[in-house]
Amino acid sequence: MGIVSTILGVFGFGFGASIGLVIGYFMFIYSQPTDVKDPDIRSLVEQDSKSLQRLLPEIPLWIKNPDYDRIDWLNKFIELMWPYLDKVGCLYAFHVTVSILNSILTTKVPQAICKMAKKIAEPIIAEQIPKYKIDSVEFETLTLGCLPPTFQGMKVYSTEEKELIMEPVLKWAGNPNIIVVVKAFGLKASVQVLDLQVFASPRITLKPLVPSIPCFASIFVSLMEKPHVDFGLKLLGVDAMSIPGLYRFVQELIKDQVANMYLWPKRLEVQIMDPSKAMKRAVGILHVKVVRAMKLKKKDLLGASDPYVKLKLPDDKVMSKKTTVKHKNLNPEWNEEFTFVVKDPESQVLELSVYDWEQVGSHDKMGLNIVPLKELAPEEPKVLTLDLLKNLNPEDVQNEKSRGQLVVEVNYKPFKDNETPDGIEDSNPVQKAPEGVPEGGGLLVVIVHEAQDLEGKHHTNPSVRLLFRGEERKTKTVKKNRDPRWDEEFQFMLEEPPTNERIHVEVVSVSSRMGLLHPKEILGYVDIYLTDVVQNKRMNERYHLIDSKNGRIQIEMQWRTAS
Repeated sequence: MGIVSTILGVFGFGFGASIGLVIGYFMFIYSQPTDVKDPDIRSLVEQDSKSLQRLLPEIPLWIKNPDYDRIDWLNKFIELMWPYLDKVGCLYAFHVTVSILNSILTTKVPQAICKMAKKIAEPIIAEQIPKYKIDSVEFETLTLGCLPPTFQGMKVYSTEEKELIMEPVLKWAGNPNIIVVVKAFGLKASVQVLDLQVFASPRITLKPLVPSIPCFASIFVSLMEKPHVDFGLKLLGVDAMSIPGLYRFVQELIKDQVANMYLWPKRLEVQIMDPSKAMKRAVGILHVKVVRAMKLKKKDLLGASDPYVKLKLPDDKVMSKKTTVKHKNLNPEWNEEFTFVVKDPESQVLELSVYDWEQVGSHDKMGLNIVPLKELAPEEPKVLTLDLLKNLNPEDVQNEKSRGQLVVEVNYKPFKDNETPDGIEDSNPVQKAPEGVPEGGGLLVVIVHEAQDLEGKHHTNPSVRLLFRGEERKTKTVKKNRDPRWDEEFQFMLEEPPTNERIHVEVVSVSSRMGLLHPKEILGYVDIYLTDVVQNKRMNERYHLIDSKNGRIQIEMQWRTAS
């Protein structure tokens, strides 16, 4: 039996394989047509509309409509930046680069995009919830997800007005994590939005265009048509959108509500700066000399004070300026000079505040006063003795108490008709390089002026360390000072311009005590690229220190050449 079954098995396999080959030949080879024509190959331009629709289910807008521009560069930029925007951003929006991108994305951008979304959404929600008898609606979580939006095209309009009008076509099928907490009738419920899809055609108008960065004062946003919004809604762990009829109701409700608020000609306005102030240009220079203070009050426990003066022009983007600190002195003399750019002498005032410096904690304000610029006669130096006040409220009885006096000399110099304010910041021309500088090269001069608001964990004895092309330079150490001033100059002789290089600036604190567990601390650092220095010949900027809470440092750099 075993032999017979083996023979039959072999015979069955051979017969089945033969039959299968014959059937396969007739089905897949013999039955195929032999009169196959060569394929018809044509360019896309020659195809009809139906063929194009079959080949390209979604034709880009910039192909269908010549009014729209192709903006793949913007989609690539957003794709690369999106993960970082989600981490840093869900601030001061369009210096940080100090440009349009700075204003929308970032100056340092703590929680930028999401924070901006909350800021815009919260007043809208607060206006709408009373209609539905809801106590409050708050964002518990708001992140962008990892899928960025894309722009299918953008239309840009030219007008005779001082404005820029753009109409991008936005599509976003993202995975943001949005959790909203709703409180009503004493109950609290969390609602999670999932799988958000938004298709919209907004009109973005930047106006008025002004001569101050970011070059526009306000952003106006309108919708040119009702947006398409699709999402999942999880309520109490259940997908609420699966309830029959609810999905279509919510869709139409959202479209109608958004359209009622922002469908053109209605619009959302986001003000970036005051247009009346942004349009103003510099009209003069204010010279201020802080001479001395008298009869200041004791603030320290040991019966003295460590005074310094802070000067500021309100509505001016320039950081407030400070004198040096005079330790343990109730009648200090400074004789330090400062300059300010004046844009509106009729409304601007000079604020002068005297502080008591503290090594730890906030500095105590000893008093303040103001000097209205409209009270100053042009080109006439004036010495003022100002009584220090508690505040600027004339009816406050605390201002009757004596807090000392501050003596300043002020001189307002308006520009003449034939003068231009473009060279305000460059009143000190860059010197030429000395003899011996290599041809084609120059002298890089780095001046470390001062730092502000430094703070060490165990000690604050700051000095500055410069690293450039393997060379190291150091300033002197200023002991126990959070606002040190060095005014030290360093020079680097270079054979070629450092156009694609940077200099590393590091603020270091070294303990003056022996055997301390933390002898050295890094108070902050910054890397400064030198391209702008070579192009502009001179830069004098304040930089925020990385790894420092509020620390800033003022560095002046010059590129001196023989020509």
